[in-house]
Amino acid sequence: MDSIRHIRLCRPMLALLVCVLAACSVSYKFNGASINYDKVKTISFDNFPNRSAAFVWGPMETMFNTSLQDRYLRQTRLRQIKQGGDLELSGEITNYDAYNKGVGSDGYSTMAELRMTVNVRFTNNSNHSEDFERQFSASQEYNSSQSLASVQEDLVTKMINDIVDQVFNATVANW
Repeated sequence: MDSIRHIRLCRPMLALLVCVLAACSVSYKFNGASINYDKVKTISFDNFPNRSAAFVWGPMETMFNTSLQDRYLRQTRLRQIKQGGDLELSGEITNYDAYNKGVGSDGYSTMAELRMTVNVRFTNNSNHSEDFERQFSASQEYNSSQSLASVQEDLVTKMINDIVDQVFNATVANW
């Protein structure tokens, strides 16, 4: 009789435990960095100047440099030094331009595309076989009925995030 009563009391508690466990979730965050911290401890960044011949938007250079440095400092244990780091990043913004993407039946542009290209020189002083110089690009479309000035900051931020992701993955995410 006691065992039946015990089972009747345990069922609701077991059901409650199952509900609580089902409601919990486990979250893993993979930042993608695979760095041998025994060999690589520091990183140095040169300023990436805006050398785009077609188009220049003043804040873009600072936005890119800040975003690039922040990504490495937030997602790795590397210590930033002014020059001569175990990893070195340098380069320049080589292109920033807007293109007409589509033309409506009235002959006017309906869509435009903003493009950005950054040339990156990467040096791994602990393993020079990983050194490279490469172009990274991103683009964003916008409705050409909007002025570029009204959408530019948002579009440039998205392109910078995309390019910084590409650079981070190419340099320290070797998986």
